[in-house]
Amino acid sequence: MEKILILDFGSQYTQLIARRVREMNVYCEIHPYNKIPAIDSTVRGVILSGSPSSVRDANAPIPDLSGIKGVLPLLGVCYGAQYLASAYGGEVQPAPSREYGRAMLTVTDADDELMRGLPSPTQVWMSHGDTITSVPEQYHIVASTEDVRVAAFHIEGERTWGIQFHPEVYHSTDGRVLLQNFVVGICGCTQSWTSESFVETTVADLRARIGDDKVVLGLSGGVDSTVAAVLLHKAIGDNLYCIFVDSGLLRKNEFDEVLASYKGMGLNVKGVKAHKRFFDDLKGQTDPEKKRKAIGRDFVEVFNIEAQQLENVKWLAQGTIYPDVIESVSVNGPSATIKSHHNVGGLPEKMNLKIVEPLRLLFKDEVRRVGRALGIDPLILNRHPFPGPGLAIRVLGEVTPERVAILQEVDKIYIDALRAWDLYDKVWQAGAILLPVKSVGVMGDERTYESCVALRAVASTDGMTADWVHLPYEFLAEVSNDIINKVKGVNRVVYDISSKPPATIEWE
Repeated sequence: MEKILILDFGSQYTQLIARRVREMNVYCEIHPYNKIPAIDSTVRGVILSGSPSSVRDANAPIPDLSGIKGVLPLLGVCYGAQYLASAYGGEVQPAPSREYGRAMLTVTDADDELMRGLPSPTQVWMSHGDTITSVPEQYHIVASTEDVRVAAFHIEGERTWGIQFHPEVYHSTDGRVLLQNFVVGICGCTQSWTSESFVETTVADLRARIGDDKVVLGLSGGVDSTVAAVLLHKAIGDNLYCIFVDSGLLRKNEFDEVLASYKGMGLNVKGVKAHKRFFDDLKGQTDPEKKRKAIGRDFVEVFNIEAQQLENVKWLAQGTIYPDVIESVSVNGPSATIKSHHNVGGLPEKMNLKIVEPLRLLFKDEVRRVGRALGIDPLILNRHPFPGPGLAIRVLGEVTPERVAILQEVDKIYIDALRAWDLYDKVWQAGAILLPVKSVGVMGDERTYESCVALRAVASTDGMTADWVHLPYEFLAEVSNDIINKVKGVNRVVYDISSKPPATIEWE
């Protein structure tokens, strides 16, 4: 399978480069600059990412480009371009002022392969504190901005380019054209990596790897585990055994509804109600990380008990997706705080199982496209992301059955209203948060002192950044009125208008 390699120097935009390449139906992989895989005939080209580091730092990241530069098409982005300049005889100096934000790029060589078809001028996005002040003699400048003379260059005699801006971000209006020039035009990729081709090759691979063995999978009701289950079922049929644990922290009626939908797909699913265990272990816990760890531990233990009742199971399937894989081998090493509810560590050792992760090559939006190719119900595929610990981290403070029940009622009114107003599919993620504060209110002639809930709705592509959604005032007024009138224990509703960053999507 042909691919583009992206060497990561720690940029916040590295995953976005990969997404843009994959949007062209071209497969790509991200690898740390210091863990470059073997270069074989499937690699069509290499992209060097940006970095928070400076090439002038004593400990600046230095890649080994032997076998790449001058051999394969190579594109350096921001830090990548500055490295290609400074490491081979050019000079990089601190910019007179940090070059951050929109700039107008003027193409100085319209015949250059990378610049072909770009309007001139065109808006690009700059984000760097250094700038290339001189380049070696064989480096040909192909684009500039008012403040950056060497905005883009081509090394003559090589298929190597460097650009000091970020074509992958939305603000670079013609960035897709430039990336397509590199990936398709210069690297010659055939754009054949589609959802349908992924399903075909993955199902064949799963059949070959697993054979007649049995596989156990923990379902969550979310998109990732559902698509993983359907892919595996397509490959091995009833040799897939699914376990769906109800912690008591799901949305109202979600356990029964999701269980029914799974059985309608022909999946072999066992539902396990474990409310008491989870609530007992959450009693008295108010620290968010302690709550997460308690829930994660209980999920593992309940799953382990149920899985061990199955005979001759040899594989554990997981809905791991590509951002999780990237995080575990990042430039700075594995994340120091892997969320416990995503970590099934210990299960393979205890159960002596091999791991199978059919979605580990995909981003979230690609998982949904694969799900559509598999014919999965859009109501499941288009579900908003939901936190692994469930409503426990949307109940701020101690989690009790009574407080969860209040939030379930609030959440149902809110989500049902989003669907009724045709707003659900225009929001990336929505939810309600029960706050650990009470406020004074008046209902009829009586004074009340009851809980406050916050509503949250964000727009995003992958959750790395998010902006709050401007829901109609009429909608918010109706939902607030319904919640206060119908949910006993709530007398105040607020709407969260914080973006990520600096806030996060969830409150805990």
